[in-house]
Amino acid sequence: MRTVPRFFAGLALLLLSSSVLAEARLLVRVQPANAALKANVEGYIGSLGERDLDALQRFRRVAEAQAQKAAQALGYYQAQISSEVSEGEPLRLTIRITPGEPVRLREVTLRIDGPAKQLREFRQPSGQGLKAGAVLNHGRYDAAKRQIQNQASRYGFFAGHFSRHRLAIDPRAGVADIELVYDSGPRYQLGPVSFEGDAPFEEQLLKRMVPFAVGAPYDSELIAELYQALRSSGYFESVSVDANPSAAEQQRIPVIVQLQTRKPRSMGLGLGFSTDVGPRGRATWTRHWVNPQGHSYGAEMELSAPRQNVGLWYDVPGDPPLTDKLRYAGGYQSQELADNDSLSRLLTLGPEWHSTLDSGWQRVISLKWQHEQYQLGDDAGLSTLLMPGISYAYQHSDNQVDPHHGYRLQFDLSAAKRGLLSDADVLHGNVLLKGLTTLAQKHRLLGRVQFGGTESGGFSAVPPSLRFFAGGDQSVRGYDYQSLSPENAQGDKIGGRYLFAASAEYQYSLAERWRVATFVDQGNSFNSLNFPSLKSAVGIGLRWVSPVGPLRLDLAHPLDDPGGVRVHFSMGPEL
Repeated sequence: MRTVPRFFAGLALLLLSSSVLAEARLLVRVQPANAALKANVEGYIGSLGERDLDALQRFRRVAEAQAQKAAQALGYYQAQISSEVSEGEPLRLTIRITPGEPVRLREVTLRIDGPAKQLREFRQPSGQGLKAGAVLNHGRYDAAKRQIQNQASRYGFFAGHFSRHRLAIDPRAGVADIELVYDSGPRYQLGPVSFEGDAPFEEQLLKRMVPFAVGAPYDSELIAELYQALRSSGYFESVSVDANPSAAEQQRIPVIVQLQTRKPRSMGLGLGFSTDVGPRGRATWTRHWVNPQGHSYGAEMELSAPRQNVGLWYDVPGDPPLTDKLRYAGGYQSQELADNDSLSRLLTLGPEWHSTLDSGWQRVISLKWQHEQYQLGDDAGLSTLLMPGISYAYQHSDNQVDPHHGYRLQFDLSAAKRGLLSDADVLHGNVLLKGLTTLAQKHRLLGRVQFGGTESGGFSAVPPSLRFFAGGDQSVRGYDYQSLSPENAQGDKIGGRYLFAASAEYQYSLAERWRVATFVDQGNSFNSLNFPSLKSAVGIGLRWVSPVGPLRLDLAHPLDDPGGVRVHFSMGPEL
């Protein structure tokens, strides 16, 4: 019969013990209000933990001393500080502070001596907080010292030191003097780069990846660039770069690189879907290196209901090998065009010279031989063209998978001359412009404009691969894939000389990965530049940002032709 009362007594004792050991609460009162001082005191004292009344009373004097240090760190050397402990749930420690007049800077001397003074990139600490009359802030003084030391470490002034560093404070007079004079000493240089490990490559190939010459002034960013260059080459599983100043001889630092080569072969498989082509599969096979010169080759294949293609390539590294390469490429593509009765079989061969210019533009100079057998409705043809071409592309964005701001520019031009391994005169060009910006983190605006044109002495000799079709997920939504095209006498869609397509889209972020969209598209392909007939469509959509890029579901309604709503589904980057 005594079991129940004992149970409740034990429970009450447990609850009482829990309340006594509950975490105490810190209250900081600053009069007049000073948010920076309040936050600094709270940071210095930190959590009070689980203390009972006696422990909190003992801690009160420690907290006052910590509050005094926090106030002095912000220049308040005359602060009046008191405290009290209040019982209740929870226990409270209240710190009351009257800051008083702060200490202000009187004389400030900041100077860089030595060769670093002549280096434009080596910046002397500055700001209103380090000028005469400013309130003393120990954090700014320490930050100025760290800024100088960090720059010295980055730019190779490893023998540098502060010839004078002094913070003199007179609390009664309310003034302080700062003196920071840094003698940089000589700037160290980068020495020879040696490669160690199991890399089976010619040393000359590896040295072409080094972004600096022996004797270049030290800059830690150059070491980072070397590491990134080797990692992005595709040759190595792991890379380690060591440039230790303690190993320097005559102020020249040797650079030692440890390399572990990756497995020479890899294979990739992928599946996708879009309403343009339906389900599609993709496979790639790559031999990342085949000889000491770093040559590589590979194959890729894509299969869908209307289009099947296979491509082969062989790459020879250029100089520098990360941005320049000579590619020998070939491929075969079979594609059903706008109508089921239209078909193109295209064989291409030729070299391509890929370069990344100093401005960031990607340039491709090519010489492509193409042989195309095609049928457009009742018309059949065979085309052979040798087309030198040039392409420029530039992309800038703040994120590769899901950017918030960015743009993409692409320009392509190619030509063929009758009699020079070609059976027609052809000039073919294409321009693509895309842009994206985000306002107030939730409002996204996207724009796209595309122009294209083909000039030829006889357009009937131009193969389908150089003609233009509009409509579909990436063109004018609301219309079927490649359904916007000039027609022949039998009503077959045969492609046009010119293309114009534009899109404006607004997206609103509902959650971290979900957005709704509304858009208007306009465009067409046509044979004359005089008053072309443009088709328009409007619609709404839903976006989900997957780990590999956005998935897009759109409902689009054409405005210029009878018809209902067409569903579009696609995936991939928005730029």
